[in-house]
Amino acid sequence: MNDKFNKLPLRKELLHNLKELNFNSMTPIQAKSLPVVLAGKDIIAQAKTGRGKTAAFGLGLLNSLDVSNTDTQSFVMCPTRELAEQVAKELRRLARMISNVKILTLCGGTSEYHQERSLDYGAHIIVGTPGRILRLLKKKTLSLSNVETLVLDEADRMLDMGFYDDMMSIISYLPEQRQSLLFSATFPEEIQDLSDDILTDATSVKVDTEHNASSIDQIFYEVEKHQDKEEALLKVLSNHNPERLIVFCKTKAICNSVADFLNDNNIYSASIHGDLEQNERTRVMTMFSNNSLSVLVATDVAARGLDIKELPAVVNFDLPNDPEVYTHRVGRTGRAGKAGVA
Repeated sequence: MNDKFNKLPLRKELLHNLKELNFNSMTPIQAKSLPVVLAGKDIIAQAKTGRGKTAAFGLGLLNSLDVSNTDTQSFVMCPTRELAEQVAKELRRLARMISNVKILTLCGGTSEYHQERSLDYGAHIIVGTPGRILRLLKKKTLSLSNVETLVLDEADRMLDMGFYDDMMSIISYLPEQRQSLLFSATFPEEIQDLSDDILTDATSVKVDTEHNASSIDQIFYEVEKHQDKEEALLKVLSNHNPERLIVFCKTKAICNSVADFLNDNNIYSASIHGDLEQNERTRVMTMFSNNSLSVLVATDVAARGLDIKELPAVVNFDLPNDPEVYTHRVGRTGRAGKAGVA
């Protein structure tokens, strides 16, 4: 399979920009899915986070975009604010040599009034989370009636978060004749059911879905009861002493408790979960990204979609029920050929 972008029927502005960005070759998910997307077909694609899937669908959205038409032509639905902002940022980067492209992010935690005012001026591409999108649709301040392409990004996580009904309600506002693209890191049975509901004659693409565990040292520490976990965590951190790490917990309450415990023991930590206001989430992530925060304590939902590179370690404070979720957590470390520890 040819992995060069210039072999695809992409508009010259996109090809020029890709060259400027040093995007010389496609990743496997891009090579397999982009030709399908550019052909206008539906797709269900499985690939791990961090494999370039935003460009896989983003280049398709931008290639068919009619800038002279201010109607919303593409809609990308994401499970979390962090992922939506990350996707919108990458789309803007890909679109920077196409004049006057308007990409709008619609998520909770920010001013609904300002979002509505922005919508007054139109948006070619909207990236948003189900709750805020559905609210604006019901208020009739948002219209998706002319959307040509729907993207469900991290669809499995949206199902985990209980968004199925909201997702289907939103999709009912879209034209029946459209292109639908579904991307998922894991492939539970519910994803197949969802694809059957919303996709038409979809092409299935599966790329690089198994994490390479050889570069990740996985260690299990047994404790007698839950109350012993915090002291065990202290010993693990003292023994391994990673510069940064994520501690995964099952619930928001456990996240807060663990972060408080670590701070009481002079380990600078902060929790991140769905109850935090957007400005607080941004503050925490900024500190973690610039290494002024050592430990991020997170739920799976909050951690999904975070763009964190070169993470030396992760800790599973609680084991998840789903083996694929465990694999996804562990895959946060040991990326890009580097060694990691879980």
